[in-house]
Amino acid sequence: MSIDCGFLFPFRNPPFRRRSWTDLYREDLELCTYSETLGLDHVWLTEHHFIDDGYSPSLIPIATAIAAQTAKIRIGTFVLLLPLHQTIRIAEDVATADVISNGRIDFGIGLGYRVGEFKGMGISPRERAARFNEQLPLLRQLLDGETVTYDGKFHNIAEAHIMPPAVQEPLPLWVGARGDKALDRAARLGCHLAGVSAEHRLRYREALKRHNRVPDDYKVSQMVLVYVSDTKEQAWNDTAEPINHTLQLYYDWGVEAGDNNNDDQDSRAIPSPDQLRRDQACEFYGEPAFVGTPDFVYEGLRDMLKRSPCTHLVMMGILPGAPHSGTRRSMELFANEVMPRLKKDSST
Repeated sequence: MSIDCGFLFPFRNPPFRRRSWTDLYREDLELCTYSETLGLDHVWLTEHHFIDDGYSPSLIPIATAIAAQTAKIRIGTFVLLLPLHQTIRIAEDVATADVISNGRIDFGIGLGYRVGEFKGMGISPRERAARFNEQLPLLRQLLDGETVTYDGKFHNIAEAHIMPPAVQEPLPLWVGARGDKALDRAARLGCHLAGVSAEHRLRYREALKRHNRVPDDYKVSQMVLVYVSDTKEQAWNDTAEPINHTLQLYYDWGVEAGDNNNDDQDSRAIPSPDQLRRDQACEFYGEPAFVGTPDFVYEGLRDMLKRSPCTHLVMMGILPGAPHSGTRRSMELFANEVMPRLKKDSST
């Protein structure tokens, strides 16, 4: 099976290069539909709340807008923060989006960790794991078309049966899991893994085996930072400030969370834009940032996939504040000069 490739769209509008919100959404939605024209496999969406740059808080409306303008490309969430949502309501929204897209939704969910998001929603951060643990099996049952009755700590449901049903049977459910218990639960329920590290993927495959599932039947993703340009200098000129902005916010959120669920983001030194332009290198979630020419990006991704195989590349390449023309060019170069080589490698 060849590697599945898609860009992650966060719809962010940072202060250092602020546009009107209508322009931002119109231009990024155009890039989402352009992904299909370029032959990419996925558009991925990602959720946060109360962020100054507008980091997309409403994924299902965005997903349905993309679905209405495309015909083939799959649309995934990487990831929707499940404890911040009402379970039946989100199941209905996702099933409806699957109907509008004619069965092209990949529903990825995660726990969330930013304290401010939970407080802003009136939910205790200490309850997030318990909420998620109760929600996940209910969500699977609802999306599978079951009639659900359940009386628990956070749900009192009587004969809930969502209509219309999802087109896909089953609708692919992905879980962003890191800890052993979360990985085991995802494997037990037959969920795919929305991952960011090889270590998580290995533990997930072991958990699938424990639950008598065939690991190769399940999908695992890797999020990577990718930006392609005609020269390495141009790539870093385009991305130095956007990458610094992105890394700084992840650092701040990691410090805010103050727990072990932030992938060490609060312990990483944040390079300045000038450092990034000078060094032309940085790390992103334990992997190098693949920023440069098509050959450079291909060789880096090829080597990463050899040492850390996955089925899906989720590429953070729609960077906050990067020039629209440069981002479009990056997508074109990736689709035309990098992706064909990666797919050939992975299918042989």
